[in-house]
Amino acid sequence: MEPPAETPATQLGLDRVILLELYRHMYASRRIDDKEIQLKRQNKIFFQISGAGHEAVLAAVGKLMRPGYDWFYPYYRDRALCLALGMSIDAMLLQAVGAADDPQSGGRQMPSHWGALELNIVSSSSPTGTQFLQAVGCAEAGYRMARIPELAGRLRDTDGGFHDDEVVLVCAGDGTTSQGEFWESLNTACNLELPVLYLIEDNQYAISVPVEVQTAGGSISALVRSFPNLHVREVDGCDPVASYRVLETAIDHCRAGRGPAFVHAHVIRPYSHSLSDDERMYKPDSQREEEAGRDPIRTFPMLLEREGIVSGDELEAMRNEIDAEIEAATDRALAAAQPEPETVLDYVYSPHVDPTDESFSSHPEFEGDPTTMVDLLNRCLSDEMERDPRIVVFGEDIADASREEVLEEVKGKGGVFKVTANIQRRFGSVRVYNSPLAEANIVGRAIGLATRGLKPVVEIQFFDYVWPAYHQIRNELALLRWRSNDDFSAPLVMRVPCGGYLKGGAIYHSQSGVVLFTANPGLRVVMPATAEDANGLLRTAIRCDDPVIFLEHKHLYRQTYNKGRYPGDDYMIPFGKAVTVRGGGDLTIVTYGATVQRSLTAAKEAAKEGIEADVLDLRTLSPYDWSAIEASIRRTTRIQFPGATELRSRPASPTSCSSTSTARFDA
Repeated sequence: MEPPAETPATQLGLDRVILLELYRHMYASRRIDDKEIQLKRQNKIFFQISGAGHEAVLAAVGKLMRPGYDWFYPYYRDRALCLALGMSIDAMLLQAVGAADDPQSGGRQMPSHWGALELNIVSSSSPTGTQFLQAVGCAEAGYRMARIPELAGRLRDTDGGFHDDEVVLVCAGDGTTSQGEFWESLNTACNLELPVLYLIEDNQYAISVPVEVQTAGGSISALVRSFPNLHVREVDGCDPVASYRVLETAIDHCRAGRGPAFVHAHVIRPYSHSLSDDERMYKPDSQREEEAGRDPIRTFPMLLEREGIVSGDELEAMRNEIDAEIEAATDRALAAAQPEPETVLDYVYSPHVDPTDESFSSHPEFEGDPTTMVDLLNRCLSDEMERDPRIVVFGEDIADASREEVLEEVKGKGGVFKVTANIQRRFGSVRVYNSPLAEANIVGRAIGLATRGLKPVVEIQFFDYVWPAYHQIRNELALLRWRSNDDFSAPLVMRVPCGGYLKGGAIYHSQSGVVLFTANPGLRVVMPATAEDANGLLRTAIRCDDPVIFLEHKHLYRQTYNKGRYPGDDYMIPFGKAVTVRGGGDLTIVTYGATVQRSLTAAKEAAKEGIEADVLDLRTLSPYDWSAIEASIRRTTRIQFPGATELRSRPASPTSCSSTSTARFDA
């Protein structure tokens, strides 16, 4: 029997339907870019950044992957990918005009900041490179879910969105591979053999900086080939058929559980970086002409027509249809309403769980003898992990021993301050594990894990070294819910030992820059002063639906004056509820953390001179308990903030104190 004769489509290796769909998405992507450029020049939108030249490889990967099943961390040039996954033209243009009905962000983000809950396209941001570690954390969630017995059979296809063969796609330009977080992510993805597909779209320029300046040797794929378990391929990203074949193999590698894959796609950038840039300032005409000859929007339809897959008339009809769709979507977008100003604060915090509510207030049921803050923090972690199998704990040195085979021979580390001692022994290495010595790695992965529904409780070993993670904290963790209009969130807890008053700490083991977190909307910030409060507030933080920065003053870990008895498995303290630790009518002292005890000592000295101080322990710093502060000031007419050098004790009338506190709150 003779084999069937090959059709023109099978000669290219792909079905005719697939080939035409690839072209449809590519052409639509370019024409939406062109429409947005026109709108920007008419001052009808305020920014434009295009995916021109990247369309072929993006259409190919979008066609191969499974929207709503796999997960996606795109970057701003990935319009064709999003179209291929099922995002509508309307969604893109509604975001371009900042409409209230923008399904990606509710009008809160710039154009080309993709996000779609139903497609598993995680809300993207402007910073380049922050997506890498989050994508690794997203893939890691599936890795851990499959290994946690209480969850392995529960959160699967129907109610958790986890799949044994899911793949996480993360995209970036060549310039972004210069970011340290790119390398941190590769390290973890290869170490855990996670199903992450890296797609690097190399158009040779990071705005104006050429690739040979960005990357040693000018080839990122050459640099990463030594990573173990990493499938590395290069492809002409302007050729959709070649891209399809290479990506198909890479995706199969990931789905089979053989580790991550890395596809280095060589594309072009025929338009400037954005409409705020003019590439003619740094790119010669000869190069621009060469790129035009490789433009897939020009070359691919010529190939389809030349191979007899489609006629010129059919292509023209397709283009006319797409152009009409874009025009109609543009009219709808321009007519769409803008967000109402009063909605600007919606979704800064979770609308679903309010940790300031009285439902988080419970009476203690004491047991045992008084013990230290370290012990009651450890007990809370253990009890909450027993209650909720979604909780994972990780950070630097927090495990008892990463090499499980030595656990019988050693006492175990359990954190440099022993807060996590023996928790790995109780709950295993899947849920309690050490991270690399890289703070951004800890927080970025935790965001990805939390996005998928796990509950990370991570530790930054010293506050002084939190700064490499600050990019993830400020621009990602704090803003994910707000910028996605409540579609995505990352409710995790970040424990951070902080503060001084310990000999030998010096300047790099004594910092406590609280204001750098309280000034970030979207974060809850806690700093307990007593062991009992630490236990109750940590439990609230874990059960909260917002990201929480839980600051633990090192000086308080093992003091005798702040010991407490275990208050019970469900003991919680609402956020934003100060406690009066000493009553008085002459002076209000507002304090928190380690300065609570010092304030009490000072108040006792003041009492000898006839001055009775009202001492308030704020307990949480975002939110403050403004009502308690105001009520105390109305009684005392004087206020002092220990440690806050910009504030001084001063007389004030009850009326002026009320307005002052309101003014500070508004500021």
